[in-house]
Amino acid sequence: MNLLEELQWRGLIQDLSDPEALSKVKPGDSFYVGFDPTAPSLQVGNLVPLIVSIHLTKAGLKPILLFGGATGMIGDPGGKSAERNLLELEQVATNTRLQEEQAKLLWQRAGCDVTPAFVNNISWLKDVTMLHFLRDIGKHFTVNYMIAKETVKSRLSGDGISYTEFSYMLLQAFDFLHLYQKHNCKLQIGGSDQWGNLTAGLELIRRKLSQEAYALCFPLVTNSEGRKFGKSEGNAVWLNAEMTSAYTFHQFWLNVPDTDVIRMLKVFTFESRERIEQLEQQVKAHPEQREAQRVLADAVCTLVHGAEATAEAKRSAGALFGGGSLEGLSKDQLSELFADAPTTTLSMSEVQELDILSLLAATLAKSKGEARRLIQGGGIYLDNQRVSDETLRIRDTKVVENGFLVLRSGKKKYHLVRVEG
Repeated sequence: MNLLEELQWRGLIQDLSDPEALSKVKPGDSFYVGFDPTAPSLQVGNLVPLIVSIHLTKAGLKPILLFGGATGMIGDPGGKSAERNLLELEQVATNTRLQEEQAKLLWQRAGCDVTPAFVNNISWLKDVTMLHFLRDIGKHFTVNYMIAKETVKSRLSGDGISYTEFSYMLLQAFDFLHLYQKHNCKLQIGGSDQWGNLTAGLELIRRKLSQEAYALCFPLVTNSEGRKFGKSEGNAVWLNAEMTSAYTFHQFWLNVPDTDVIRMLKVFTFESRERIEQLEQQVKAHPEQREAQRVLADAVCTLVHGAEATAEAKRSAGALFGGGSLEGLSKDQLSELFADAPTTTLSMSEVQELDILSLLAATLAKSKGEARRLIQGGGIYLDNQRVSDETLRIRDTKVVENGFLVLRSGKKKYHLVRVEG
């Protein structure tokens, strides 16, 4: 498949400003995608423009990642029902640095030979005066043109839009003009909610330079309720492991429903068409095996967090759901795995005096008698190891060494005991 066919098959093209755009942009030309660094991490919604960018990079185009050090202080009205909180310059600068580091790793893990060029629009917007901006940029756009854009129109029908956000379209158009002139940037890509801003850039380049540039937009990724995955929507899945752990991230993809998993494989992975079609048949024939979900989760988690973190995430899941050993899991991993389990905190001295029946009577069982029956029935596990000795004393085990005791009754009933002191 050529690039256009590949992106269309993967569902990564919604609109092109010119049907021949991807053949008119030649290898060696630059393209850009922009991010407003309004948080210290990128999130799942940002993966789509990043993955499209990697496809374009592998096709021979030069990637430019623009971080809106200036526009990030304002906020894009696209896809929002209310005004964003304005950020201070220092916070935007910190967010920009962290997001750049995340993007570099993605290109490396995707096996690209080319590293993106990173630019920050504050470097050319900070010295632009209002008079210069109104004279050289604003005069090329009518108010009628701007309010006809869907991102603006949708806000006008609600509580309105501030002049700050209304100006965002012109600033983004200015960015495209600057990159076209300074970096031979012929193509801008973005989500479908960015289409009005993307085409405004084409209009400015045409009016100012009498030159042609191109725009490509892709569909937005939505959850089961049709809401966009985004940090301002309250359901963000972050790419920073400190904000969304590799385990939680991996589980997120494992839990994609059968109805969505093939679409997600096309969008979020670089698996071949042949492999994805094989998985599609497997979903139809044996959905209970969830092989497609495993491939999806492994691929995306490895891209974002690396192979080692993915292996750790799978090991943690195996311990929780498959009865694997808990040995070697850190306190943080155990805390996360059993975050939803009832928890009891005991001192080390208290634990040292307990036998298994007393511990169970204080946690999973109503009495020592019930605890004894559970053990005799083979239904009690301590750190995923079946307990058969009713006289077991906790001090004679190694389970307290990591500060936690994990008790399980049957397959799914857990209780976590934190050991302090």
